[in-house]
Amino acid sequence: MSAFLFVVPPLTGHINPAVGVAARLAARGHRVAWACADPALVRRLAGLDAEVHGCAGPVPGADGVVRPPDLRGAEALKFLWERYLLPLADAMAPGVVAAVREFCPDVVVADQQAFAGALVAERCGLPWATSATTSAEFSGAYDGLPKVAEWLHRSLAELRTRIGDPSATADPRFSPHLLLIFSTPELIGPQAPLARHIHYVGPSVGGRPAGPDFPWQRLDPGRSKVLVTLGTANADAGDRFLTECLTALRERADRVQAVITDPGRVLSVPPGDKDVLALSSVPQLPLLERMDAVVCHAGHNTVCEALWHGVPLVVAPIRDDQPVIAGQVVDAGAGVRVRFGRVRADRLGAALDAVLTDPAHRAAAARIRTAFRAAGGARTAAAHLEHLADFEAESR
Repeated sequence: MSAFLFVVPPLTGHINPAVGVAARLAARGHRVAWACADPALVRRLAGLDAEVHGCAGPVPGADGVVRPPDLRGAEALKFLWERYLLPLADAMAPGVVAAVREFCPDVVVADQQAFAGALVAERCGLPWATSATTSAEFSGAYDGLPKVAEWLHRSLAELRTRIGDPSATADPRFSPHLLLIFSTPELIGPQAPLARHIHYVGPSVGGRPAGPDFPWQRLDPGRSKVLVTLGTANADAGDRFLTECLTALRERADRVQAVITDPGRVLSVPPGDKDVLALSSVPQLPLLERMDAVVCHAGHNTVCEALWHGVPLVVAPIRDDQPVIAGQVVDAGAGVRVRFGRVRADRLGAALDAVLTDPAHRAAAARIRTAFRAAGGARTAAAHLEHLADFEAESR
């Protein structure tokens, strides 16, 4: 039996993929614990009995970490790193050190954006694996931005001098021991890196608590069904986009029924509306089994969960890694891209018609679904972590 410490940022999209892996490890008799700046969020996603070691650190939407909704491009990237990821690492480090001392893990599993996990493991002489919950870093995200890439490397080197082993050289985003990527080359494209320690495991979609209740009886079997979602971190930016989606979908109500995730309740939709179901939250995974298309922000989790079910997409990236993920979807043929900030109902409707009626998009989504399911997901990721723990134990 081995012990695995998952170090994650307080972000739903980064915790969810690890939940299924942790559940697999626990089911096989291993000890599992978490380190996070938001223990309540981890317990909500991983189960109330999860062992969580709290850390300091900024939590999005609190502690003054409120990104202006109109921030895009390089400015959004700068905000993400300077105002969130780097301060998060510095703040989390003491709590991760305490978790390592108390829990005594054999392996640290560090989310790719939870740099404290990698650097503290390095400093403590522990093997660590990267949980890459977005594939943007493997698809030329910084191609053509050499100054940005240089600044990122310099910032991470300075971070290492503060909380890691100053003599080490590994990039804390990419473990030299084990790199688990929750995607496959069929989506990432020809730039997907290959090495013995890199494993493409596909989406981790199991082991999560049940989602919110949903009025399943209201789904119309006689119409195509479309899910519209902007994920858990974009409610501040989505009012206009959701309104345009609502217009486009109502114009197609004779053949399309919509489910719209509307956490801010910005849409005026009657509770019993037969054409549009607007809910503050939905059980996304089981719902995707019944969807014919998804309109989303190109968040990695939503894209991969849709393609896991072979559902083509209309992607409207907002910021961060989303433009890169949207590019992967389009290049793979599994969807159509629109401009989040400017798109109107007519363009949204045309994009939706394309993914619903063009068999090429559905065929591409089905091809990726096959690759995702063959990759093994949480089961395969857990097996690789077991192998790392066994190898390190034998090497001692």
